[in-house]
Amino acid sequence: MVDQHLVDVIKKLQAESKQRKFLESVELAVNLKDIDLTNPKNRLQEEIMLPNGRGKPIRVGVFASSEMAVKAKGLADLIIQPEEIETLASDKAKARKFARGGDFFLAEAPLMPTIGKRLGVVLGPRGKMPKPIPPGSDPKAAIEKLRSSVTVRTRDKKTFHLAIGTKDMSPEKLAENLDAVLKRLMTKLERGKNNIHSAYVKTTMGPSYKVM
Repeated sequence: MVDQHLVDVIKKLQAESKQRKFLESVELAVNLKDIDLTNPKNRLQEEIMLPNGRGKPIRVGVFASSEMAVKAKGLADLIIQPEEIETLASDKAKARKFARGGDFFLAEAPLMPTIGKRLGVVLGPRGKMPKPIPPGSDPKAAIEKLRSSVTVRTRDKKTFHLAIGTKDMSPEKLAENLDAVLKRLMTKLERGKNNIHSAYVKTTMGPSYKVM
């Protein structure tokens, strides 16, 4: 059962945020403490699956050879075959546009070294390096999982933000997503809850509400 406190905070956020001309995301801001993020091994980079999804379409790209490309057709938003990697890498503006066009990427494992060498400079800093999957496998389950996932990435800053859904989702579903993220963070931080100084939720353009 989801913590009623989280449900109440979400209800307050939804009731008090102004109506906008676009669908606002609901975001979580986390402030860490007592952790040295200048040391890369202490940084977080996790994909967390939200039990109720993101509330909006998430674009997934797949780097795939012919067999997997066929399987990914109609499932993935972008399909990049091996011969296209060099074409993308040779045009920096096109490569940057490509990176912006996907929220997550998958790749057949044998393609990972080439992707890292040719597109790593574009995908890496954006936290969008592909997740490897076995050659010729069915990417359906991996694609569906990523469509309901959110990335936690701290870099060297103790404050980070991530979306947990959209304002039109029910308070209970948003609270469940929020709970899932907080619990996952606590398992990944060395001192668990004691590494979290505070956490707030807000809509894209609205005020913040403290959850812990």
